[in-house]
Amino acid sequence: MKYYFLTGEPSGDLHASNCMKEIMQLDPNADFAFTGGDLMESLTGKKAAIHIKQMAFMGFIRVLQNIFTIKKNFKTVKQDILNYKPDLLVLVDYPGFNLRMAKWAHENGIKVDFYISPTVWAWKEGRVEIIKKYTNKLFVILPFEEAFYKKHDHKVYFVGHPLIDAIEQKKPTLKSKVDFIKENSLTEKPIIAILPGSREQEIEYMLDIMMEVTKNFSDHQFVVAGTTNLPVSFYESLKRYNIKVVFNQTYELMSYAEAGIIKSGTSTLESALFKLPQVVCYKSGALSIKIAKLLVDVKYISLPNLIMDKPVVKELIQNDLSVKGISEELQKLLFDKPYRNKIINDYTELITQLGGIGASKRLAIELVKDAETKK
Repeated sequence: MKYYFLTGEPSGDLHASNCMKEIMQLDPNADFAFTGGDLMESLTGKKAAIHIKQMAFMGFIRVLQNIFTIKKNFKTVKQDILNYKPDLLVLVDYPGFNLRMAKWAHENGIKVDFYISPTVWAWKEGRVEIIKKYTNKLFVILPFEEAFYKKHDHKVYFVGHPLIDAIEQKKPTLKSKVDFIKENSLTEKPIIAILPGSREQEIEYMLDIMMEVTKNFSDHQFVVAGTTNLPVSFYESLKRYNIKVVFNQTYELMSYAEAGIIKSGTSTLESALFKLPQVVCYKSGALSIKIAKLLVDVKYISLPNLIMDKPVVKELIQNDLSVKGISEELQKLLFDKPYRNKIINDYTELITQLGGIGASKRLAIELVKDAETKK
């Protein structure tokens, strides 16, 4: 069978490549074409029609700035799909692009499955009808999403969260704590992890606040998870705080830290999966926040809280994000044992709700069935 995977971000590259690996085990004749990244290219030995580096435009302003590139990408992908003639087109997350591709593919008689739901339960609920009309099946990774889509009478399947698989695969390759400390010239003081995000604008709004917190915890060492999406020089300002930055070692950092200051996003769930007590932070420009408030309707912004539908971890958003707010929460995370244990126990329940390991395999089984079934 011929499978075309369409991804546009690093997370999509990771989850799609893991699913493709499982498909290869189930379908010896599987052939792939895709937009994606290094992981998908390495697995298949093929080049992406478009690499995710040319596709990852986040935020209202950046999308507008790159509108001509995005239009060109649409044209390139459409032609590549037509030339390839897949038995199944698998759209992975990346909703702004992929929902338009779903409509086009449906109109061209191409079977479409969607993996990793757009957050229509948070905003733009009208997108549900687009998904329902133009996709064959939807595979979701958060337990409450299944009930949401069933309410709208769509064929939806909860397969579990692929991050659990990704982390379990990664754990045996992680450096030991001794090696992590030695290779990064750290001290023996307890570690507090800082994950300020991977986008320049996010880091600019939040990093200075996070850094000021370090002055209140002299018995701990703070370590920042840097991103290779930005030049090393971007982190030069941290030298005045005597803060270490590590690259490509985020999971080691989560494993060995006592607590984390985490920017809202996937990292909040990764921290939970590593049982890392955390305070969740988010701050953005006033215009972006105003637009988001008009569109978004959710009680929480962090994935642990959304999944559990309760405040598992503290969220400090916009004006609430302050040196005082972070410091007070860190004190509780580090020194209030019952408070800390409650968070860790909630994490255990969260992992159970996410379905445990095997999400990629469960998805692959369904995709192979769909590819073999005529429309």
